[in-house]
Amino acid sequence: MNNRFLIIMVACVAIFGGILFSQKKSNPSSSVTAEPSTHIYGVDPSQAPDPELVVNLTEYGDFECPGCFSYYPIFKQLKEQYKDQITFQFRNFPLTQIHPVAMAAHRAAEAASNQGKFWEMHDIIYERQKSWTGTNTAAQTFRGYAEELNLDMEQYDADVISEKTNAVIQADIKAGQDLRVNSTPTFVLDGQVIELPTSYEQFEQIIKDAIAKKSTT
Repeated sequence: MNNRFLIIMVACVAIFGGILFSQKKSNPSSSVTAEPSTHIYGVDPSQAPDPELVVNLTEYGDFECPGCFSYYPIFKQLKEQYKDQITFQFRNFPLTQIHPVAMAAHRAAEAASNQGKFWEMHDIIYERQKSWTGTNTAAQTFRGYAEELNLDMEQYDADVISEKTNAVIQADIKAGQDLRVNSTPTFVLDGQVIELPTSYEQFEQIIKDAIAKKSTT
């Protein structure tokens, strides 16, 4: 499994590296501005006794990216195992030049977020990636997911096409660009981009080391 995972990871980096510049040119301008998203799972830094001791792991991901799909079960397992010790965060980084359906997926997730169901939509979109990627009916598929999650569909339909939703996604992209993110998935640990781990065990060790470092400072 590790060898297969490593092959997928290396291939994705080779394909996606350098896509940032063409993506930057393609992002539509908007008069609406927004702050980057705050999709947090685990420890809420604002509620922690000492926010300086909280470890933060952020993924810049693309829902249509096969590399992200490969990392999804690892990231999900880590979220569950360390949810009482770490802040996990997801930020949108759709590579629209090579993933034409990605933006629709990220819009759907942001629309679900407005009704408190971001992570539920995040999981469904990734788990069923092979059923919608590259299709012409992806937006309808995502609407079906929203119905499964019992969202208010009138609100969902409005949010999924809103300028505000687009602005949040663009703010995430800009935050990633500021960190020189140029491929997906990219993981940022306490503000620093880390080299992609090649297995769950390696990823877990990185987290354990970060927790230990914070606890001794």
